Amino acid sequence: MMVAKNAAQKALKITQVKSSIGYKSDQGATLKALGLKRISDSVEQNDSPAIRGMIFKVKHLVKVEEL
Repeated sequence: MMVAKNAAQKALKITQVKSSIGYKSDQGATLKALGLKRISDSVEQNDSPAIRGMIFKVKHLVKVEEL
């Protein structure tokens, strides 16, 4: 029996609030992987351990809201 995880899966709204200039280059790459390009850009991503790990890496550069 298969259980649909997408039906109850939460979404996260991630907003870039600070520039990645002056930080390690892998943090800028993480922002790009999340889909963020500039300050005040927002994206919606499904809540998953991989996305949470990326957010943790750049937590000082982004603001996260649960939808």
